[in-house]
Amino acid sequence: MKAFLILEDGHVFEGKSVGSAKEIISEIVFNTSMTGYLEVLTDPSYAGQSVCMTYPLIGNYGICFEDMEADRPWNMGFIVREIAKTPSNFRSVESIGKFLTDNDITGIERIDTRALTKILREKGTMRGMITTNENYDLEECLSRIRAWQMGHVVLDVTSKEKTVYPGDGYKVAVIDLGVKKHIVKSLQERGCQVTVYPAETDAEEILADEPDGIMLTNGPGDPKDNVKTIAEIRKLFATDIPIFAICLGHQLLALASGADTVKMKYGHRGANHPVRDLKTGKCYISTQNHGYVVKEDTVDRDIAEVSFVNVNDGTVEGLHYLGKNVQTVQFHPEACAGPLDTDYLFDQFMNMMEVSK
Repeated sequence: MKAFLILEDGHVFEGKSVGSAKEIISEIVFNTSMTGYLEVLTDPSYAGQSVCMTYPLIGNYGICFEDMEADRPWNMGFIVREIAKTPSNFRSVESIGKFLTDNDITGIERIDTRALTKILREKGTMRGMITTNENYDLEECLSRIRAWQMGHVVLDVTSKEKTVYPGDGYKVAVIDLGVKKHIVKSLQERGCQVTVYPAETDAEEILADEPDGIMLTNGPGDPKDNVKTIAEIRKLFATDIPIFAICLGHQLLALASGADTVKMKYGHRGANHPVRDLKTGKCYISTQNHGYVVKEDTVDRDIAEVSFVNVNDGTVEGLHYLGKNVQTVQFHPEACAGPLDTDYLFDQFMNMMEVSK
């Protein structure tokens, strides 16, 4: 079956339908990872988006459910050059095509993903439609595409109720903005008792549970949409409890402390982004997935200092809050999928909780 990707600037790509044939409108982004497509598909940070994988062959090692970062996929659409029909991997339980179909994810293959990526890099992230309607009216489609809004997607992906994961060590409160499973796993591996809270949980409820530390997680969408969550984070920040924040959590804490965020031209999405630790000068390769960034010139230097920067474009990749056991990073130290270079930041979080005792 034919499928078409229509961008809001009028570009049209013709390809072949994979997965679901339902018509969708979403934000179109690209990811430069060569592996980790299942983690990408199931990362809640991609809610409201269709992801173009720049690596040309996707699905060659199949699907292993143990690698999922959520209980279900969150991508609205999946865009690839070629889907592997017959995976080869002893861990594989099914093909990626079947996974897309079973989970009602709209996909398109056999398009020039290199050309699409160049358009997104030159013009910036834009909205688009994937449809199997060969008789589509371009002007009508463009009108619908340009009118589409992502909305407050954190509320779609966050936990609906508080959940406790057992552990004998520190009690960590995880504010679920779209948490990946491996963040919780990374804390459990260090013995933590992890309590996951919905995104808009009142700070008073969290503090009543007497956590030793607080984790603010990754998540989708515009950070400024999270007005209530930012207000509650401001209350948590006013305490002396250690806080470690990742990705969207990093942005929300910056907003809560008076800094500003801005949408990037096309974001950072992939498993090969270099970041520099400004304290040591050491560089690390990191996994990233974000379309917004903290504006460096809005960070109050009496409150926080920049701790990491992106080597490619100099954007803020981390903040250390002065006089506080609080650190935040824009990248994903839990690494899945990607390099383990910055996994040590979870150990630093453990040390922060030890020092605060």
